[in-house]
Amino acid sequence: MSSKPTPATPALDEPHSKKQLLWLIAVLVFVCMNLRPMLTGLGPVLDSVRQSLQLSNTAVGLLITLPVLCFGLIAPIAPKLLPYFSAERLVTLGMIIQVIGIALRSLFGAPGLFIGTLVGGIGIGIVMVVLPGLIKQHFPTKASLMMGVYSTALCLGATISAALAVPLEELPGSSWRWSLAFWLVPATVSIVAWWRINRNTPQTAASVRSASALPKLSRNWLAWHITLYMGTQSTIAYCVFGWLPVILIDRGLSPLNAGFALSLLMLVQIVTSLTAPWMAQHGRDQRGVIAGLSILMWVGILGLFFAPIGQVWLHATVAGLGLGGIFAMSLAFLVLRSPNAQVAAALSGMAQGVGYTIAATGPFLVGWLHEVTDSWNSVAIFFMVLMSVATCFGLSAGRNLTIKLPEPRKS
Repeated sequence: MSSKPTPATPALDEPHSKKQLLWLIAVLVFVCMNLRPMLTGLGPVLDSVRQSLQLSNTAVGLLITLPVLCFGLIAPIAPKLLPYFSAERLVTLGMIIQVIGIALRSLFGAPGLFIGTLVGGIGIGIVMVVLPGLIKQHFPTKASLMMGVYSTALCLGATISAALAVPLEELPGSSWRWSLAFWLVPATVSIVAWWRINRNTPQTAASVRSASALPKLSRNWLAWHITLYMGTQSTIAYCVFGWLPVILIDRGLSPLNAGFALSLLMLVQIVTSLTAPWMAQHGRDQRGVIAGLSILMWVGILGLFFAPIGQVWLHATVAGLGLGGIFAMSLAFLVLRSPNAQVAAALSGMAQGVGYTIAATGPFLVGWLHEVTDSWNSVAIFFMVLMSVATCFGLSAGRNLTIKLPEPRKS
């Protein structure tokens, strides 16, 4: 007797349940908003952390590097869990691990700070790798737009956490520890919301359920260009998120204004993180969009280093527009260049695995360079090298191509 076939999961952009679709998008946005506060909520209070725990710049660079390194290490592993867990359950697991990490780093001193950052990075990494394949599965005709929504939600969460970090620290009886611990609340709520809306959802990993169904992309040059674009733009972004407040404080801004400058940079990312994928989907290819965003990135970041400090708000805005767009495009390439959900899942694992491993070196190198040279000029040169490489790989990945898999050999 043949076994009963497993029914295919309907794409969520079909009109089978408009109300369920809207609720799922809302919960997805809320989940994504909680993937950045653990990272960007640290930068504005980093000076307080450094003084309280007497950390060197190299140790601070390691602290900023840890979660990004976890993203890289967990990315190749997460897709291989799909034969055993649905994508929805993997997202739930990742969020639970993140909450544990937030608690450890906020409440248990210096050891907890580093261990919790490591644990939280693993949790966030799982969620970030699984979501692109899930979005490609559920929204096959609107995947690029939904990746724009995804990246916009990340930017919104980063903006809120950067803006609230110092005010939370300065509350009566508070400290940097409670500023970091605050994000336990929305992160826990996001777990409950995600579980409730997905508890009766069929295992949408059906199309990527077999580990052997995930294609091998290690010999595909287009996959490598997307991966290296992901890596270099992520290196730039995490160096900015972690070190910009410290750089601006050294240039004469107060900690509160430095936090607000980072928050402004995060806020304006929302504009291009949503519009860049939309423009890219309606053009012949994405090279023009990448070129424009790269110019904004160059002008903004170099202005933050060298322009008069009174222009910090202008250059934070310009840099944010550039960084938000190139980040959104690196995510959009995961679905734009993938013919199906299996390739999207495999490309997500490869691009984020290798890419974030590369990015993990950035914040550490910034701290080391500043400590060795006692100057931010060497760090600015480092940024220029990164931006040059990112622009080159972005223009290559922006061509109107799709990843082609080799034909299976005939037995």
